[in-house]
Amino acid sequence: MVLFQCPNRDCVSVRIGTVCRMPILKLLRALIVVHQGSNNLRRVSDGLVKLKQKFFKRNGGLLLQQQSSSNEGNTEKTKLFTSMELEMATDNFNTNRILGQGGQGTVYKGMLTDGRIAAVKKSKLVDESNIEQFINEVVILTQINHRNVVKLFGCCLETEVPLLVYEFIPNGTLYQYIHETEFSITWEMRLRIAIEVSSALSYLHSTTSIPIYHRDIKSANILLDDKFRAKVSDFGASRSVTIDQTHLTTRVLGTFGYLDPEYFRSSQFTEKSDVYSFGVVLVELLTGQKPIRSTDAEEDKSLAGYFLLAMKENRLFDVLDAQVLREAKGEEIITVGMLAKRCLNLNGTKRPTMKEVAFELGGIRAQKCEDIDLVGGNFETDASPLLSNKW
Repeated sequence: MVLFQCPNRDCVSVRIGTVCRMPILKLLRALIVVHQGSNNLRRVSDGLVKLKQKFFKRNGGLLLQQQSSSNEGNTEKTKLFTSMELEMATDNFNTNRILGQGGQGTVYKGMLTDGRIAAVKKSKLVDESNIEQFINEVVILTQINHRNVVKLFGCCLETEVPLLVYEFIPNGTLYQYIHETEFSITWEMRLRIAIEVSSALSYLHSTTSIPIYHRDIKSANILLDDKFRAKVSDFGASRSVTIDQTHLTTRVLGTFGYLDPEYFRSSQFTEKSDVYSFGVVLVELLTGQKPIRSTDAEEDKSLAGYFLLAMKENRLFDVLDAQVLREAKGEEIITVGMLAKRCLNLNGTKRPTMKEVAFELGGIRAQKCEDIDLVGGNFETDASPLLSNKW
């Protein structure tokens, strides 16, 4: 065998060959660095897991699991999304995905793993003292199944603030179509939207297992789908709620211009407060004017007050939107106007219920269908319960 002397002083000569110390040392150092990095990554990963667990517990995750298991077999379970799922769905909450922003938070458009398009609502703050009430409402809203109510798919509780995942509604808000776009909705569309919203509120007030009061009904919270069907949205599920015996209500201040004066004075919210707000929406549909009017006259700033004064002075047809005047029949205008007036009664006990409102509006639509059928020689009316006088 031949001994080989490496010129590198860090090498040793051996009979079999040459082993260099320097490469071995470098390799050992690299392995140590990788090992330390792996430990650091593991510590970071463990820290993230613990943080998610902390948020999940703080945001009521354990309570939600408990309620879901107790309701098993009777109701649909609330879907719990992971933060990773929603980050992927929204491209890490990319600003390009923002659908809207407000005082309560930001809404992002996203695509879920099953291909459904969703609106992900990221709230700004969470009130830890009201987590139990928040979870109660999430559970109930998940059970709502009405074609004119935006569906809540589920939520994510392992983030600093809860994320709510709703179905995505593509055509914007009723407010935009009444006040902001050049496209003017027809009288037929306005009447249909009023019927659909009243039907949804009637369902929430009197058909669900626990009555649900919206507390922020306004045209900006009425979304329109690809066929311009109305969808009531934003129940404030990310905000606090109170349970008063059998009535579940969302503790929201509401929006100026839509707010029930009786509630404002007494701080007691009832189903008739939703009726008042819906009355303001009816007046928007009739007049095309905003709930707070741009006028110097202080007494005319409130659309509700302005409308009630016009009704008192028998000037209803003077305050109507031009398209409503062109397209609607006089008796239809008077019927809707009188109904809006009753909804805006300052005495809540004298306002109709939402079930009564839906019935009256449905009667107008049924009469329209009957008139069309009579002209066409078909004497059968639409059997839909939403449109029928028998509903």
